[in-house]
Amino acid sequence: MSKVLIAYFSASGVTKKLAETLSEATGGDLFEIVPEQPYTKADLNWMNPKSRSSVEMKDRSSRPAISSKVEDISSYDIVFVGFPVWWYREPSIIDTFVESYDLSGKTIIPFATSGSSGIGSSGENIASLTKGAKVEAGERFKANAKADELRQWAQKWI
Repeated sequence: MSKVLIAYFSASGVTKKLAETLSEATGGDLFEIVPEQPYTKADLNWMNPKSRSSVEMKDRSSRPAISSKVEDISSYDIVFVGFPVWWYREPSIIDTFVESYDLSGKTIIPFATSGSSGIGSSGENIASLTKGAKVEAGERFKANAKADELRQWAQKWI
């Protein structure tokens, strides 16, 4: 049986709830991707082009620092990577996360939350940053997705 990690970044708590439900549904270990500098409400104001999140998303080379690391990433075969959709893709901190590890030989499955946007090109973006990993397209879920729905979706890989 494959060992599963559910790594997630949650700006408002919505993605955290989904990641916890996915962990319960799959038995996967949870890892929260916590920014070294927490995002404030002002930082997340996507209507302000000078907000931190807006500036980071305009600069594709932006790599916000993460405050902790996965102890032994080599022990995992499958890594679900969760995030809220920002500007039709994964937040830059997800790019920091996937570039911080050797993920070769692993299956990476993005999952996302969003009020209305799809997951966009997140799978392709993550694939371009992870050499030797198999990266799936991923899926966006409603915040209130049930464990059965997530279990059924995740069974494709575990």
